[in-house]
Amino acid sequence: MRTLYRKFITATLLILGISILIAFILANVVYMNSTRGKIDQQNVAIAQEVASSLEQMHSTTHLSFEAYLDSVSKLGYQIYVLSENGEEFDFGEPFSKKNLPVEALNVIEEKEVYHGMDHSPSPWLMMSHFSNQLDNTVGVPFTIGDQDFGLYLRPNNKMLFSDVHVIFAWFFVAVSIVSVSGVIWFAKHLIKPITKLTEATREITRENFTFPLNIRRKDEIGQLAESFSIMQTQLQHNDEARKSFINNVSHDFQSPLMNIQGYAELLKTQQLDDEHREYVEIIDQESKRLSNLTKQLLLLTSLDQKSYPMKLSVIRVDSQIKDTVRRHQWRLEEKEIEISYHLPPAPILADPELLMTVWDNLLTNAIKYNQADGSIFIQLTQNDGWVTITFSDTGIGMNAEQASKAFERFYRVDAARKKDGTGLGLSIVKHIIELHNGTIEVESEIQKGTTFTIKLPIEKQTEE
Repeated sequence: MRTLYRKFITATLLILGISILIAFILANVVYMNSTRGKIDQQNVAIAQEVASSLEQMHSTTHLSFEAYLDSVSKLGYQIYVLSENGEEFDFGEPFSKKNLPVEALNVIEEKEVYHGMDHSPSPWLMMSHFSNQLDNTVGVPFTIGDQDFGLYLRPNNKMLFSDVHVIFAWFFVAVSIVSVSGVIWFAKHLIKPITKLTEATREITRENFTFPLNIRRKDEIGQLAESFSIMQTQLQHNDEARKSFINNVSHDFQSPLMNIQGYAELLKTQQLDDEHREYVEIIDQESKRLSNLTKQLLLLTSLDQKSYPMKLSVIRVDSQIKDTVRRHQWRLEEKEIEISYHLPPAPILADPELLMTVWDNLLTNAIKYNQADGSIFIQLTQNDGWVTITFSDTGIGMNAEQASKAFERFYRVDAARKKDGTGLGLSIVKHIIELHNGTIEVESEIQKGTTFTIKLPIEKQTEE
């Protein structure tokens, strides 16, 4: 995923690169169309002055000009002399390539000035003007005695870069490093509050409305953070009001529901015809289902409280699950479901009452939604400080979309599962597991069964 930070850095570096490219192109245009010609003329003037000095020596041999040209080369020039007889003389830094074009030979034959520096083969690339090649020189003719020579000259690249150029080069490097570092720092400074807002948004999805932002800015991001804090406060107030309402209503429901159940049980003992007995059975079942729903709502709202008083103690997970199986043995026999398990001793630090609720919900679902003559397998393993418990059944199963919503509150898959369910059991299970810093996952396939996998951490107090 491309983050805003990476996009900002990439965009800045791209703009910097494009700016350098445009500046380089403009520098090429200015240099090749204006500066290059002036430099060529200056070098031609210098070469002609040197040639004039050589001709004024009144010498008839080339030995007299070697010392002079050697001293000129030490002033920062590369010099090549070619006689009409083909003799070659080099002074100063040697050229990397000595391939003179036909135009350069006209210096000797036609007494023409050669403008090699002003006619480079790459007219749009100024770096070619600094190439260390013999064809990238200026050439002028001179005569000593009765012999004609060609003098080819260009400034020595190594001498071109003075201390001032070095200072400017390091200045450019320093500015580039500071600029890029400043952009990176500014990007981090700009993205940091956005990252915090993203984290706070994720915490809101987990019903944590007290995530601290600590963003003190007076720009648009600061205004966004202030609005977000106001929203957090309002959401927290609404959430507390909702939980308080559910808690109070659930409590208020319990008393009349108990009365309805009591009178329903009393009516069932009376002599009633079949039709009225059926009505009483419906009243009894629905009142029990509503009572169970209010109890689960009470538990869920209690778990939602951040200060829920967990009563931690060292418990045996294997013993708890075996006790749960024994309590539901009559239901297993009634539906003719075969149950098997592999439960080695597994002590962990946890809230025993809450974990019993987990095992009870999972086993109840495995029985309720299993098929006739089906089976249930429970397995417990320990590895790397974690206890892993799996509940597998051969029930009616769920598809991928249904399984992804299994832990949502009040979610029930289909009509076959709604007659006596509340849609809160798995939500409570997930909440309890998360309170213990554990995880729960579900895998299911239609008509093949469902597997719940729970991972709980083993605290150091219970490790041996």
